[in-house]
Amino acid sequence: MRLYYTGPCPENIGFLLLPRFSMMAFFSAVEPLRIANRISGNTLFVWTLFSLDGEPVTASNGMTLMADKPMGGTLALSSLAVCSGFEPEAHLSRALIAWLHRLDQAGCALGGLDTGGFLLAAAELLKGERVTLHWESLPAFRERFPTLETSDELFELGERRFSCAGGAAAMDMALEVIAQRHGAKLAMDVSEQLIYERLRSRSDQQRMTLTRRLGTHNRRLVESVGLMERHLETPLSLAEIAKRSGVSSRQLQRLFEQELGVNPCHWYLQLRLVRAKRLLTETDMDVLAVGIACGFTSSSSFARAFRSHFNYSPREARLQAGLS
Repeated sequence: MRLYYTGPCPENIGFLLLPRFSMMAFFSAVEPLRIANRISGNTLFVWTLFSLDGEPVTASNGMTLMADKPMGGTLALSSLAVCSGFEPEAHLSRALIAWLHRLDQAGCALGGLDTGGFLLAAAELLKGERVTLHWESLPAFRERFPTLETSDELFELGERRFSCAGGAAAMDMALEVIAQRHGAKLAMDVSEQLIYERLRSRSDQQRMTLTRRLGTHNRRLVESVGLMERHLETPLSLAEIAKRSGVSSRQLQRLFEQELGVNPCHWYLQLRLVRAKRLLTETDMDVLAVGIACGFTSSSSFARAFRSHFNYSPREARLQAGLS
């Protein structure tokens, strides 16, 4: 009895490594493919590492990988994964956009690991597609590309486009690719080799549940924090949050102080400011637009709150990230 499908192969996959790419996401995508080859006894997958200029690329953790080829080559690829991390659009160029479009026209499936979706979207290659990114980067992506459909899923795997949230989600996507191409049996065997407890579906949550993140099972507190996270651009009053959570304003105050050691006003403000910092460092939105997107009514009130929390101004945050 044949255990594994051994149809037409190998499948040639390209990885474009951009400076400060996520090493975790890259290895999580490649290792399941390597193990699938070993377990099956066949070369089911081969891969080629590209960089912008063919030179070694340093990841966000400071480690450097050798590239096989510079981008722009004529190597036939079934798919190309854009691997990026911080400030993905800093590496966007006409040459990169042209290469991605040539690959697309040649029938290559294009996708992004972690923040790779930013470059594909900027290259206008995600129209009509559903895309996911790391949960930290999704708000900035939605502000930058408001007409594109996004999801909070671990990964999105279509016929011509794919994306994942980065980190271990790249492993989930790679295991799904193995299952689709060569059967669930091989995918499960690869998962066992990786000591990966279970095959997660695309609909599994990226983030821990609020209960786990907050370290409490208090339903009313969890509901209150959830309301805050869902209403950052147009903040709710604490009275409205208390009402929707089924407690009084005074009870809400006590819940936050007893369970989280902070008053609810400060917690809510911190959520908005953390989101603002991400928008400042990951998009080219002007400072006022960032403030408005995070619930501030003026640039002065936004700047005061931001400086008080981070000890530097919004413009200084942008300069530190290398953005004008």
